[in-house]
Amino acid sequence: MLEQLLIFTRGGLILWTCKELGNALKGSPIDTLIRSCLLEERSGAASYNYDVPGASYTLKWTFHNELGLVFVAVYQRILHLLYVEDLLAMVKREFSQVYDPKRTVYNDFDDTFRQLKVEALARAEDMKKSNLVSKPVGGNNGKKQGQGNNKSGLEGGSKKKSEGGLKDDGSDDGGDDNKGRKLENGYSNGNFVVTKDSNVDSNVNGRDNASSRNAAFDVNKLQKLRSKGSKKTDIAPKASKADPNKKATKKNRVWDDTPVEKKLDFTDNAGEDGDRKIDFVAAVQGESMMDKEEIISSESEDEEEDVGKKNKPGAKNKGWFSSMFQSIAGKANLEKSDLEPALKALKDRLMTKNVAEEIAEKLCESVAASLEGKKLASFTRISSTAHAAMEEALVRILTPKRSIDILRDVHASKEQRKPYVVVFVGVNGVGKSTNLAKVAYWLLQHNVSVMMAACDTFRSGAVEQLRTHARRLQIPIFEKGYEKDPAIVAKEAIQEATRNGSDVVLVDTAGRMQDNEPLMRALSKLIYLNNPDLVLFVGEALVGNDAVDQLSKFNQKLGDLSPSSNPRLIDGILLTKFDTIDDKVGAALSMVYISGAPVMFVGCGQSYTDLKKLNVKSIVKTLLK
Repeated sequence: MLEQLLIFTRGGLILWTCKELGNALKGSPIDTLIRSCLLEERSGAASYNYDVPGASYTLKWTFHNELGLVFVAVYQRILHLLYVEDLLAMVKREFSQVYDPKRTVYNDFDDTFRQLKVEALARAEDMKKSNLVSKPVGGNNGKKQGQGNNKSGLEGGSKKKSEGGLKDDGSDDGGDDNKGRKLENGYSNGNFVVTKDSNVDSNVNGRDNASSRNAAFDVNKLQKLRSKGSKKTDIAPKASKADPNKKATKKNRVWDDTPVEKKLDFTDNAGEDGDRKIDFVAAVQGESMMDKEEIISSESEDEEEDVGKKNKPGAKNKGWFSSMFQSIAGKANLEKSDLEPALKALKDRLMTKNVAEEIAEKLCESVAASLEGKKLASFTRISSTAHAAMEEALVRILTPKRSIDILRDVHASKEQRKPYVVVFVGVNGVGKSTNLAKVAYWLLQHNVSVMMAACDTFRSGAVEQLRTHARRLQIPIFEKGYEKDPAIVAKEAIQEATRNGSDVVLVDTAGRMQDNEPLMRALSKLIYLNNPDLVLFVGEALVGNDAVDQLSKFNQKLGDLSPSSNPRLIDGILLTKFDTIDDKVGAALSMVYISGAPVMFVGCGQSYTDLKKLNVKSIVKTLLK
């Protein structure tokens, strides 16, 4: 049974809702759909599942892009109603004929909806009956195929094989043909399927065997090629001693038993007696890049090139005059087939910038859903329209949905006489400790007292690394050594910061892979026990598809392993090694899209000042360049 059907504008004004249904929905599925799907450029999906204690709903929707209307249907997920999509299409067609932008009440649409619902139910029943009648009986069909000639046997065998791979409902029955399918994260499981047709002779006049022998891997030929290559390298001329282009090599130090007269510490801050003189680095390194406005070049690049000209099927058939006329006169309504070439080019462009394939595909589907049915303006190309829509979508995704002003939150916690706690989490080797020190340096420049908490009690040298940063920055550090419970260490550090009056506690945690359940359980315990103000996921800007797997599984594990009914998930993202990726900035988009958390910091170097904010306009410009 249909629970609810709703019509509203893109601005949020509800125009009509079905009074006959009148079922009180548990939770807020419509609001969640708007917030989590429609505003996050996931409208290209077929449906949305909403779970709440005591009910599980499925939501389906459609748009009228020219009028700016949204049609949403809600029903119980267990029912699998077949007529919902047909009903939404009919409601969209009929309501668009009576819609008036000046009207806000459509009580007279109730009778129309009743008729449309009856028609949709009748069509669904007819489809069920036709499917039952056309479904063949397996026993008689198999008998007739067995009695046929060789050709019919081949056709029957292939038909039987294809029917064995998938059931009638499209689900997998575990056949052999399914071994080579792709997994959900886009990686193949590595199995290969070799199919043989027993009715076809594989050896015709010995030609197949001869070709296979000729194409076989010859080890002797490889060894001969290897020997030839080694001879060629031996004949290569040697570089002369006086070659000015030759790179100078470092001389090896010779260690003997003679006493050392020179100092052994060759760092810049070492004294003559070998003792390191640690200076306060704030006076040396200057202002953090977080407080500097990034200047973007205002050069207008021709990003509106003809995306459809290259590899666009049917471009030559239309001709120059017809395409020019369409550009001048405009197109009545955009269809999905019109958008496919431009969106395919945009998808390929996003993937070359390190955006995960799954996310690039979803973005293109969402843009197609937002443009389908719109009228193309005069003197406007489809490629430039799709480009502009994609640009708006990317800006909307990367722009934070909430305030990310940490300094304001720190002062608010200070008024409540409690420290502001930030926990840094992430996989191994992404630079959590280094970027924690950068954040500490930035906070110090704003007269915020900071304390570090060494809660990485697992990795050797982690405490010493953080201790060195604390000594250079001249800030206190709370440590308990190794093989301690990090949750207890963090709790004691927060208590110590409360006693000492520290404004911020930066908690360093051990790196862990998203599939390591014991370490993820320990991290979930740390977050649950201490309830930090901010959980920062530190991730590399170098990753592509792996960013989706890391963030989604981190959030999933934090939610599943937490004893709380309302678990804390990742609040923000810190992207590291941003200075090493050139224009491959797609990891930022992948991480924000999959988690919904904003990018709060970007690490772009090795010094304490190399920390900056994410420039959304610059990222979008680079992605579509």
